[in-house]
Amino acid sequence: MTANPILLQKKYSRVIECFAKQHGLSLDAALDFFYRSEVYQLIRDGVSDMHCMSDAYLSDELEQEYSQNIE
Repeated sequence: MTANPILLQKKYSRVIECFAKQHGLSLDAALDFFYRSEVYQLIRDGVSDMHCMSDAYLSDELEQEYSQNIE
């Protein structure tokens, strides 16, 4: 299933904002990480209907990926 591109852009912005707040990152840093993440690729490609997941869930997924990249 593919999502409307405009709705996806809005979803991305909400997830990025939530992720930035959780980690105390600037929006620019969160945006940069998001667009390089596997989570973004999965949402963009429509894998497992990731775009249907809540913003908080996707932010948590980003957090896990971010923690793995720091180590």
